[in-house]
Amino acid sequence: MRQNDPDVAPEVVVVGAGCAGIAAARALAAAGKSCVVLEGGPRVGGRAYTATLGGAPFDHGATWLHQANENPLTPFVGAHIDHDTVRGRHLHLGDRFATRVEMADYLRACDVFEEAIANAPQEPDRAVSEVVPKDGRWDATIGHWLGAQINAAELSLISLRDYVAVDLEGPNLLPREGLGTLVARLAEGLPIRLNHAVTRLRWDGPGVVAEGAWGSLRAGAAIVTVSTGVLASGGLRFAPDLPPGVMEAIHGLPLGLLTKYGFRATGHRRLGMPPFHSARREGAGGMSWIFWPFERDHVFGFVGGARAWELSRQGPAATEEAARADFTAMFGAQGAALLGEAVITDWGTNPLFRGSYTHARPGHHESRAVLSRPLGGGRLRFAGEACHSRFAGTVAGAWLSGEAAARDLLDKTAAVADPS
Repeated sequence: MRQNDPDVAPEVVVVGAGCAGIAAARALAAAGKSCVVLEGGPRVGGRAYTATLGGAPFDHGATWLHQANENPLTPFVGAHIDHDTVRGRHLHLGDRFATRVEMADYLRACDVFEEAIANAPQEPDRAVSEVVPKDGRWDATIGHWLGAQINAAELSLISLRDYVAVDLEGPNLLPREGLGTLVARLAEGLPIRLNHAVTRLRWDGPGVVAEGAWGSLRAGAAIVTVSTGVLASGGLRFAPDLPPGVMEAIHGLPLGLLTKYGFRATGHRRLGMPPFHSARREGAGGMSWIFWPFERDHVFGFVGGARAWELSRQGPAATEEAARADFTAMFGAQGAALLGEAVITDWGTNPLFRGSYTHARPGHHESRAVLSRPLGGGRLRFAGEACHSRFAGTVAGAWLSGEAAARDLLDKTAAVADPS
């Protein structure tokens, strides 16, 4: 393996030390290519980040390994639980939780709703909201759940083709150590420079030059893994400018917002909720909650879509207040008194991310493939969850995309070295 000499230009510069950047760097290192990973923040992992709540692991971003039987990170996971095997769902109907009969009716309506999406003609592409049931008792609740709370954006904003293509199944593994901890562990030993935000990337050849307040770094090629939120906002500029088709793809793959919050319990009451069960309220606009993971003394949950963006603009105190109100609406004063120390995530306002994960606007499913194509004769490649047409929005998609970008670069390099 070629060692990285700080005085010698690396063969590849990787911009961003999230899942895609880590996967790309690991693949390059395994092939003996010198690379440097430039990370704008003070840590690795990107949108997979584990901190603590009450001394226990708490994932601020990515939380589950979805479709674990095909997930590239599954072989690395330590102690964990398949959340699907222990999850219980509870739906609050305004003054009480739904009965078993009502939950069965709700779940049947979910099947009908999702069958309508799966069976709808995908051409011409249009918003998911145009093909789903709208008049049933549960339809607004289901639409809110599948849109804002799962995909971080309302169904009216999401491409039907993309929704079907990236719809994932279980198993959904919940790592005991936190998914962010797992990802950070996979970055150990890589040549990563933290607090090295790249603000401009020159790719006018023959190689590339990454520039920032820290200085500049020349390399033979670049793999850029920052979010489409950063790219769309001009947080990373390019010289020359990116082609119009690439910019169109970036704007066609915006980041939605799923703000995660966690609360530590102030006492020993558990509100009759077993560990790993979830609860949410009927209708559109509510939040979602998961109780006592691994029997820890905290609950966590999410608010997504337009409401998450609105609360994010008002600041973390607004999200915390809204979450407490949502919890109180289900559990009354007893529930309100239970919520103590809070953690509120900042994905919407953090300039290193500007959102949670991508969805494709109607007509833009193919933008994922467009964004993943190499530019400048292979000098510039993009990678990340936005670039993966199957596992978009997940750490799996980011990881696979990073590996693919590195592998493509290695293949092109080998072809040039041996034209025969």
